[in-house]
Amino acid sequence: MLGPVILAASRSDKMRRFVSAAPGTKQVVDRFIAGETVDQVIPIVKDAAAKGLEVTLDVVGEDITTVEQSHAARDAYLELVGRLKELGLGERAEMSVKLSMFGQALEGGHELALANVRPVVEAAAAIGTTVTLDAEDHTTLDSMFAIHEELRKDFPQTGCVIQAYLFRTEDDARRLAAAGSRVRIVKGAYKEPASVAHQDKAEIDKAFVRIVKILMAGEGYPMIGSHDPRLIAITQELARQAGRKPDEYEFQMLYGIRSEEHVRLAAEGHRMRVYTAYGTDWYGYFMRRLAEKPANLLFFARSILTKG
Repeated sequence: MLGPVILAASRSDKMRRFVSAAPGTKQVVDRFIAGETVDQVIPIVKDAAAKGLEVTLDVVGEDITTVEQSHAARDAYLELVGRLKELGLGERAEMSVKLSMFGQALEGGHELALANVRPVVEAAAAIGTTVTLDAEDHTTLDSMFAIHEELRKDFPQTGCVIQAYLFRTEDDARRLAAAGSRVRIVKGAYKEPASVAHQDKAEIDKAFVRIVKILMAGEGYPMIGSHDPRLIAITQELARQAGRKPDEYEFQMLYGIRSEEHVRLAAEGHRMRVYTAYGTDWYGYFMRRLAEKPANLLFFARSILTKG
């Protein structure tokens, strides 16, 4: 039951200060965060491409409080697109964005987020790549899906994320599994109440499989976000049953987790994309990675003890 506690801590300024100051933090953060700047993350994109991998890049920092910060987030992504264009890496790297970072939670946030994300999606399309809208807590999803639908009118390749632990997601998957859609399915990494989400891991896994089956049977492009070997094997079987070729769906895993599996799946002919986060405001992203897997927390604790 550590996961909910860690997720609560991800919103605590006091815990943010403690974790940031802990002597072993940098060692663990470096495992999950690819760097702080575009210059630091570009070599990782190149290395991934050399291994037959693709990436999706996330500029971390969704906890913004001003319109000016939302514009800075937009500009950070536009800078990233510019660098990918210079280096000819557009086809190997897409982008993942959290609409909260673009101002979704501010006054007039829906319109602000749409206005901020549109030029990023447009710039990405111009260099032959795409943008995926990340899912956040359940209160933000209707806005996210509406923005996704609006963007797809001009940029139909724009993707979105759905979360298996939410009760609503099977219906969302049926609606989204249409021709031309790109949908990433993940288990979910936010603290959600029992009124809207499964709380038991086994039930979440069952829901994940049901949703993958819906996506594989649909006409869209499923993106399977999981590190679980059992769920990966089930996905491969569901894809086979649906008559999908290896290039008609993809696996996605986080940077720094099961890296050898990234290479193995790519070597087998699967499309394999590495979710690669970078930036200075890493705390919220980092805490969710700890919450997802107890082994990550133990690794962090050992690092503090050995560095203290």
